[in-house]
Amino acid sequence: MTFQQQILEGIPAVLPAQKKYDPAINHAPKRKKILSPSDEKLALQNALRYFEPQHHATLLPEFKNELDTYGRIYMYRFAPDYKIYARPIEEYPAQSKQAAAIMLMIQNNLDHAVAQHPLELITYGGNGAVFSNWAQYRLTMQYLAQMTDEQTLVMYSGHPMGLFPSHKEAPRVVVTNGMMIPNYSTPDDWEKYNALGVTQYGQMTAGSYMYIGPQGIVHGTTITVLNAFRKIGKSPKGGIFVTSGLGGMSGAQPKAGNIAGCITICAEVNKKAVHTRHSQGWVDEIIDNTTALVARVQQAQLDKETVSIAYHGNVVEVWEAFNEHNIKIDIGSDQTSLHNPWAGGYYPMGYTVEEANDMMANDVERFRESVKSTLCRHAAAVNAHTAKGTYFFDYGNAFLLESSRSGADVLAENGIDFKYPSYVQDIMGPMCFDYGFGPFRWVCASGKEEDLAKTDAIACTVLEELAVNAPAEIQQQLQDNITWIQGAQQNKLVVGSQARILYADAEGRAKIAQAFNDAIARNEIGLVILGRDHHDVSGTDSPYRETSNIYDGSRFTADMAIHNVIGDSFRGATWVSIHNGGGVGWGEVVNGGFGMVIDGSKEAERRLQSMLFWDVNNGIARRSWARNEGAVFAIKRAMEIEPNLKVTIPNIVEEDLFNNI
Repeated sequence: MTFQQQILEGIPAVLPAQKKYDPAINHAPKRKKILSPSDEKLALQNALRYFEPQHHATLLPEFKNELDTYGRIYMYRFAPDYKIYARPIEEYPAQSKQAAAIMLMIQNNLDHAVAQHPLELITYGGNGAVFSNWAQYRLTMQYLAQMTDEQTLVMYSGHPMGLFPSHKEAPRVVVTNGMMIPNYSTPDDWEKYNALGVTQYGQMTAGSYMYIGPQGIVHGTTITVLNAFRKIGKSPKGGIFVTSGLGGMSGAQPKAGNIAGCITICAEVNKKAVHTRHSQGWVDEIIDNTTALVARVQQAQLDKETVSIAYHGNVVEVWEAFNEHNIKIDIGSDQTSLHNPWAGGYYPMGYTVEEANDMMANDVERFRESVKSTLCRHAAAVNAHTAKGTYFFDYGNAFLLESSRSGADVLAENGIDFKYPSYVQDIMGPMCFDYGFGPFRWVCASGKEEDLAKTDAIACTVLEELAVNAPAEIQQQLQDNITWIQGAQQNKLVVGSQARILYADAEGRAKIAQAFNDAIARNEIGLVILGRDHHDVSGTDSPYRETSNIYDGSRFTADMAIHNVIGDSFRGATWVSIHNGGGVGWGEVVNGGFGMVIDGSKEAERRLQSMLFWDVNNGIARRSWARNEGAVFAIKRAMEIEPNLKVTIPNIVEEDLFNNI
């Protein structure tokens, strides 16, 4: 069967042959046993309902074996035989170009070059899933191939509920992931209900089909590292940045360090992840012992090199060795998947990866205690360096949160706040998000490198034109992104789809998108898919990351993300998504996202102007009401640009008034 025929077939009527388990592919760790015998029966019934009754006797023992062996039912047998990657949009069998674009994005998220655990349908973060099993993938792709522009596909945490009549102005797909009743949103609830096959963790852009490989986090990390060095008043040249994590999104850190121009040491315990990033050119060198690492870094300091080093081992070893040898770490952070500490997101010291994985599945309490002990040691090593002047920031991966829960010394004197800020509190919030700058991204649906080069040039021209008359408050942001887009081609950032990211405000996003739409209308480029990371101005309510610089007491509310996705839905988004969970953990954040296909039409122009303005200014308005100075400036400027925008501005209360009460 051709690729197109297999897509149209959906779940095959004749069972495909069983697949051999390939140990060379990076697989998800075995999930802990959490289901009761009656729950296991329910999980198997839930899995078998995708298939005709005549197949149940064959599939039941097979699925039972998967559940016992891996803790989940992935339905490996039904993984397609064709290669999964972002094909040119014309290759997808579809009645709707918008649907074809979504198919392209789904396949990009599951590309073996992009996905962290592709056969388990996990894109990044250890548990950020596109689907829970291969039946869901096959059925979803079939529905998208059948869809017209007057239908909407409804996705329930990876399960395609079906096509419903709608209209051309409606989203083609509405996605929810993990939207649990609040009292059922603990990590163990995720383990249980995910094992039952009734919910999943969509992360941020995995389950919303908008991941573009590590490029997205490269850009965000580059901006963060540059501004971190600015904050401490030091040039990146010869400066040391220590962090950890090379799998999934965290793998972008060494590339970002190279672009920023510093010495980056990124530790990773998983040998496959280390060698994947090295083979992709995302990290320069690999070292597996601290003696060699210390000598190499000392030489790099003397020569003021720009170099990235992957340390194959536990990052605690790096912090402790550098402390012992008095190597000054200028900026430090961590980007392991600590939102997922008990299921492979963070590995304890003293064990190989294989030993830790076995303990994770078969001796849960010992694994937990080992992780907690390592976190305490990790935090103590960080404290030793910050006492010498290191600037440490939490990179929104729940490092400080989980360290505090483990008993580590990371709390401030008031016993409530953390002694170290999150990078949003110190850097991204006040410098970018409050002014409306966030991760705008696009994908060239043609799959052509030349289309991406043309869109890079268009975006750069727009930013340069905006910079001419932009206020002083946003000149640095514009210049950083002009520099980024000018170097995008030479930095070889594409992994998977022909995609690009930069930080832009509402005005910049709309003007770049309009310029793309005009170029499509002139037949200079093919269709373009617009989107953003949920890690943005308004799409995410996350008290320990995206909204950690909200100080009016509302950072634990989630109204903004819900309003964002509702507003995007009726302003022209092609698909919208809302998730429980993301980079900081299940139950810790609500994320809203979108995708939008532009095709050169007047309808696309109207939609992009309406939706992109709302998508950003919704968040600026909330940040302004929280009395964030930059956001007050930004929303007032937005009201000057758009007369129909009327936002309540906070009145500032003088501190002196409180001295007399």
